Amino acid sequence: MDYSKHLQKAEDALRQRRWDFAIEVYQQLLEMDPNLGEARGGLRKALRKRHEQGGGGPKLFKALTGAGPLAVAKGLAKAGKHAAAAKSYEQYLAGNPLDPDANLELGIALESAGFTKSALAVYEFLAEIAPRNPEGLKRAGAMAYRAGDHAKALEYYERALQADPRDQDALKARKDLAAERALKAGRFEAVSHSREQIRDKDQAADLERARRRVLTDEDLVKERERLEGLYAENSKDPELMLQLADIHERLKDYESALDCAERASQYKKDSFELLCKVGDLRAKMLKKKIARADKDGNAELASRYEAELLDAEVLDFRNRVAVHPGDATLRLQLGKRLARKGEYDLALAEFQKAQADARAQREARIGMAQCFQRKGFADLAKKEYLRVLEGVQEIDERAKEVLYALGEIAEGEGKADEARASYARIFEADIGYRDVAAKMERFR
Repeated sequence: MDYSKHLQKAEDALRQRRWDFAIEVYQQLLEMDPNLGEARGGLRKALRKRHEQGGGGPKLFKALTGAGPLAVAKGLAKAGKHAAAAKSYEQYLAGNPLDPDANLELGIALESAGFTKSALAVYEFLAEIAPRNPEGLKRAGAMAYRAGDHAKALEYYERALQADPRDQDALKARKDLAAERALKAGRFEAVSHSREQIRDKDQAADLERARRRVLTDEDLVKERERLEGLYAENSKDPELMLQLADIHERLKDYESALDCAERASQYKKDSFELLCKVGDLRAKMLKKKIARADKDGNAELASRYEAELLDAEVLDFRNRVAVHPGDATLRLQLGKRLARKGEYDLALAEFQKAQADARAQREARIGMAQCFQRKGFADLAKKEYLRVLEGVQEIDERAKEVLYALGEIAEGEGKADEARASYARIFEADIGYRDVAAKMERFR
């Protein structure tokens, strides 16, 4: 079916800044063809523009901007219902278009459902909003390779390495793609099978591994054994340690992965990427221990691991901030973890520094308000909460949280009318939010 006229209509609406109409057309096209990459990419652009202009969108979108669709999407993806999961991710992203994690999960769901053109559009958008996250670029590179566009695939892997020069998957894929392109450009063009061009069996095996980025557990175990054999011959090679860490991580053996990454860090002490890798792996290891303790019904052990995880995360983000003190996102993450530990003064210091960056300002102010509230400074908390709501047109999940907190503060001060006004704004947008319906009855 020819969708060109419909696509042109949506593009015209974008140029005219009619975001809602453009979104509606793109969504209709995707209902007809979920793999229409132009519509998927156009939808991303329209949602972003509307978000940046502060547009709230139709009421339907307002009702779908909370955490509900996101939880549903994750459940559907886990159950293997990838096409349905993609629809739920889109519902969530209608109100949260710049969420990098949700965009990545949407791309994975589309890819798993076989909608590779749509997935590619999402990965390309992810590269725009999160240029330091190489995962979308690597996945785009893998799909371009499967489609036979090796030049484009190589470009994606190069961009992934610009984001993370130490990424082992991207390094390996770039090397193999460059070798394959060189072979095809030489005197071997007439040979039908690439294996005939490669005399070295190890090189052929490496190329095959690059082609199959989604490996089975059996493949991963074989790769682990191969790397362990190489490591036995050269136990001081940090690149081998990192490759082993990656394989262990994919096998969900986070303890072994952490051990390999920590050993590699002794040789690469100035690597910020490796510093982050070690912190992430330690968190994954502890989360796995928490899940196991919960499954065994050992609440005491789970609580102990949770406290250990929080301490580890605080130390991890302190280390990251020490390397990049001007990164507001890192300070925001550190502040949140300090607040969870009850270290409110230290958390406030981080939030105050983070709010200087406009991109982190809203979350930083919410963090500051929560710290003030927990320290008993209701007047300061109220001031920050009100600053968060300035100019807000759409009552999203964070706005509901802020309004609820303002209602609690007003209740504590005995200001029933003020409390009711805050709860009423939530009630109008989401009657099922927490106990707001009961509170409205009480303040009738």
